[in-house]
Amino acid sequence: MSADTPGRTGTPGVRPRTHAPAPDAADRTRGRTATLNQLLLAAVVFVLGVLVAIGPFRGDPVMFFVGLVVVVVVTAATLVVPWNRMPYGWVAVVPAVDILAITIMQIAAPDSVLGLLWIFPTTWLAGGFGMLGLFGVIVAIAGVISVLTVQSATEVTYRTFLLPLVLIAVATTSHLNAWRSDAQRTLLAKQSQLLRSILDRTRRQEQIVTEVLDAVDFGVVRIAPDGRIAVTNEAHGRLQQGIEPDDSAEAAAFRDDGTTPLPAAELPLERARRGEVFDDLVVWFGGEPGPRRALTTAARRLTDPGGEDAGAIVVSRDVTAELTALRARDELVASVSHELRTPLTSILGYLDLAIEDPGTPAHVRDGLDIAERNAERLLRIVADILAASSSSSASVEASLVPQLLDLQDLVRAAAADAVPRAAARAITVDTTGLESASAWADALRMRQVVDNLVSNAIAYNKDGGTVYVGTTSDGTSSWILVRDTGAGISEADRSRLFQRFYKAGSERRAGTGLGLAITRDIVRAHGGELGLHSAVGVGSTFIVKLPATAPEGDR
Repeated sequence: MSADTPGRTGTPGVRPRTHAPAPDAADRTRGRTATLNQLLLAAVVFVLGVLVAIGPFRGDPVMFFVGLVVVVVVTAATLVVPWNRMPYGWVAVVPAVDILAITIMQIAAPDSVLGLLWIFPTTWLAGGFGMLGLFGVIVAIAGVISVLTVQSATEVTYRTFLLPLVLIAVATTSHLNAWRSDAQRTLLAKQSQLLRSILDRTRRQEQIVTEVLDAVDFGVVRIAPDGRIAVTNEAHGRLQQGIEPDDSAEAAAFRDDGTTPLPAAELPLERARRGEVFDDLVVWFGGEPGPRRALTTAARRLTDPGGEDAGAIVVSRDVTAELTALRARDELVASVSHELRTPLTSILGYLDLAIEDPGTPAHVRDGLDIAERNAERLLRIVADILAASSSSSASVEASLVPQLLDLQDLVRAAAADAVPRAAARAITVDTTGLESASAWADALRMRQVVDNLVSNAIAYNKDGGTVYVGTTSDGTSSWILVRDTGAGISEADRSRLFQRFYKAGSERRAGTGLGLAITRDIVRAHGGELGLHSAVGVGSTFIVKLPATAPEGDR
């Protein structure tokens, strides 16, 4: 509401309305009302004066023009008097004098209808001064009619009462209309006040939200349903500093490996505009030799109260330091693991020679067997660490030797090798779900995948449980299924299950936390997918999807 919007104030004893306009607005309204009402009456009286001057007039013309002069004088006074500097009640003097002037003109011509001019001042009084004005009109009309009746000494008939009744009815109607209008203005003023308070509260809330968004260290972008960026916070701008040298330049974008260029259509904001929802999307921005920054991004769709699409929220966070530290760790682990691999291989060779030496005593050979098994286990762990320390699945993909193989035979062999370990805990390995399913894959790598999944299904199953394995194909894709009846995986663990070195659940003490990460990398290197379905207390199901036929170029 603007500053010059009229409010309402009251003047005790003069204008009983409590919803009067504010002083400045009321003063301007007061002056305009007095001027307009008086000018309208003066115009009518002037026309009558012209008609009286040029035509026959049955009455006293001198007295008539006296009343006319009074109206003109009052009109002139209305134009010059500063009503905004006077109490509002003084305005009532103008219609009161008008009533007197019209009475003089009516006395000048008793048989005329000049009394109808009383409509102007009476409606003004009744509509502009509330009940006090209406009561004053009734008293004034009754008094004037009584005086005129006595003065003319005419017989009292229904015509005597007709004019005052009409005047009182018109005045009452004017009063009611003014009262209704004031009530509507009061309601509108209250609604306006309510809207102002709501607007102020909304602005305060918006300011609080803006301050909170600007205080956090992650970028927030609000995308409208039409795809335009509606809101951004300061952190989003800070994350772009040093990446884009000017508004017209676009920073180079790379995938999570930091080297593969990311097409413009796959940028986080573009994907969010298309309606996609994603989590932990890592993108490197900036080229060499300039500054580079890694952002992890998540997008969520929004809906309005009616269930319609309301755009999206994209949240980004700077993870450059974290990824740099992880890469340094992986390089260190790979270096150490590589250095361990050579002496371990040598140790295993000499242990094998000592075990096969006929002169080795039986009790010494038993100890050497234990040492060999642990050395082999250590070598497998080193191999897993080397595979997991790769910055991407590219190294895995480069080492693949794919061929057309039957997954049914591969999974059955892996299940058979796992039976002794499962039998130690009375766990059954069910292979009834195996069907013939061809796949274009590396046999050794896929055996590693199945061994990891079956080993996990046994390790995290309950005693006496069951591990179900199965294979199937539709001619285009083939699937491997490994399901257990264990405790299942919680939602919190599920989101991080495929991260390297992560081990879900406090009860999982053994292992390196690399098995599932390596398994996923191998499956992706084959152009496949690794899915998980789990319910706490029911069990977990891992599904591997692979291409059933060779790519066009390899046929």
